[in-house]
Amino acid sequence: MRQVVRTMCPMNCHPTLCGMLVEIEDGRLVKVSGDPDNPDSQGFLCIRGQASREILDNPRRLLHPMVRARRGEDAWRRASWDEALDLIAARMRAAGREAVGAWSGHGLFANNYGTRIHSHLLRRFANLYGCQWWNPTMVCWGLGGFGLGLTGALEVNTKEDMGAHAALIVLWGANLASQPNTARHITAARRRGAGVIVIDVRETEAAAQADEVVLLRPGTDAALALGMMHVIVRESLHDREFVARHTVGFDALAAHLEKHPPEWAAAVTGVAAGHIAALARRYAIAKPAMILLGGSSMHKGSNGWHGARAVGCLPALTGNLGVAGGGFGPRHGGASHGQGLATIVAQERRPPGADVPNQMPRITEALGDGRVRVLLLLGTDMLSSYADAGRVAEGLGRLDFVASYDLFLNDTARRFADVVLPATAWLEELGGKSTNTHLYLMPKVLEPAGEARSPMWLLRELARRLDVADFFPWADDAGPIDAILDHPTTGHATVAALAAEGGMRALNVSHVAHPDQTFSTPSGKIEFYSERARALGLPPLPVHEDLPVSPYPLVFRQGRTLTQFHAFYDHGRALPTLAAADPEPRLWLAPADAAARGIVDGAAIRIYNARGEFEARAHVTPRIPAGAVWMRDGWEGLNRLTDGRAVLPDAAVDVFGFSAGQAAFDARVEVAPARKTFKSDW
Repeated sequence: MRQVVRTMCPMNCHPTLCGMLVEIEDGRLVKVSGDPDNPDSQGFLCIRGQASREILDNPRRLLHPMVRARRGEDAWRRASWDEALDLIAARMRAAGREAVGAWSGHGLFANNYGTRIHSHLLRRFANLYGCQWWNPTMVCWGLGGFGLGLTGALEVNTKEDMGAHAALIVLWGANLASQPNTARHITAARRRGAGVIVIDVRETEAAAQADEVVLLRPGTDAALALGMMHVIVRESLHDREFVARHTVGFDALAAHLEKHPPEWAAAVTGVAAGHIAALARRYAIAKPAMILLGGSSMHKGSNGWHGARAVGCLPALTGNLGVAGGGFGPRHGGASHGQGLATIVAQERRPPGADVPNQMPRITEALGDGRVRVLLLLGTDMLSSYADAGRVAEGLGRLDFVASYDLFLNDTARRFADVVLPATAWLEELGGKSTNTHLYLMPKVLEPAGEARSPMWLLRELARRLDVADFFPWADDAGPIDAILDHPTTGHATVAALAAEGGMRALNVSHVAHPDQTFSTPSGKIEFYSERARALGLPPLPVHEDLPVSPYPLVFRQGRTLTQFHAFYDHGRALPTLAAADPEPRLWLAPADAAARGIVDGAAIRIYNARGEFEARAHVTPRIPAGAVWMRDGWEGLNRLTDGRAVLPDAAVDVFGFSAGQAAFDARVEVAPARKTFKSDW
């Protein structure tokens, strides 16, 4: 008998997420489709979601615990769970709790993104045991959130509000591959007559939605914002009443902007001064105007947070905060007004110790200098997530012991794991997801394949072996979920209540960010001048800082595509549909840059700098400006080219309750024809 069950897609394209209907027959998944009754996605399901059916019954899937005596050899032998967990616990005891690190990625959040169930449990385990735990937000959106936090505009308006009310939408570094069903609401706004502007380092798929596309040099977003603000203030296009009542530091900002006219910004960004002035006027005059802020290509650089800091000032200057259709639209990691959850992480019970900061380069250092000797990796490929992957690999090679829990082997596990543990897929465990507007139940509908076990089970067993008291005081898997959902935002939802309601519940949130005109700063106002930034040794006013000087001429950026999102499922290579759609790395290269190097479209190339090199195929296109190159992230070995230096001081990275400790993913590169015929190994 065939059963149709409502759930959510396991690909974490937050903040939008998509509803899914799965059809089960004789204990097997036979079909996935979009859920037309899901209020967020309304039946939409992209290629990633359609490919999720290939996770189950996949011949590459890990089904049993495995151990090996020597790293670097494909000499795995099957082990029992007792043997594997006893070995892990013994190595953790031998190293001492402070020398044990736990690092997780999206593979741990496939059925609980937005609710953070497994992240809460892992953090609870780390706090009660006393080992290292690092916040995974540092890999993704943390730097952008940091810049917005200094200004004070962290909350977002919803996509529904954007579609219904925005008169102008600016997709600033926001690639719709990261939130594909947002496009429907942009289309709805356009039907009402709203304008759409795309600002990016390349023409993304969002350009097809736009009536204006602005291409700028990578790392110059803050300069563009400063040039726009100069025009807005000089021409008195700012909202004087809003600025007077709800901001601090305007006089200092206005004086600062005198040094940043459009002509200065043009020299930095490559965008003509007249175009910058026209863009500023269009944004300031449109009421209301909304900005959707990216993104990997924007924030993964040493000056990436400056872009968010400066862009964060624009809605305040123009009175676009706290109004329908204004402010900031949905972004990765952004929360709507009132959105929240309860916590089970037991931070107050963490024993004192020498904690390695939530700072990517500090973690890399700790892997290499012996402060971390045992590493637990849960649903993550560390080599593809971290900058300066060559140095990360050196550190991983020095560790006493590495255990990897995942659905598939990945590059880090293949090279450095001593034990691999088989994870459950999204239909094999109980969970739930949250968007900016709704809460969704993800029921367990299949028994785990092989000997796969859930994260809850794994952590309970480790806690039992290590005598971690009170780790799991609940009677069943619904217990910690109910505890996390016990919050006014969810209406104090429970698993049972959600199941009785058909698996969906609207959150008690506002579709408009900051409706009370209070902001997440010490002053409670938007801070053009940030005393908090000054105290941290950072510029108190928004600034542009040039990227590091390099002998290599091309500025490299990386980001998302519709065929890949984060490192899980071995970067999608384990799923045939995604592997076929995106078979090999392709570097976007401007025609002028390609011609100067004797490179034609489709040619085999090597991308290199002083840190290493990477082979790919050239995608010669006018959709990227000269001097910049771009590639989809996640390819094995790509991050050998990136920098890895700290962007922020250690004292700054946890100011806002999430980690902004991302390393600089800066890379200046050169591109040349491959030394030999490029043959894809992917």
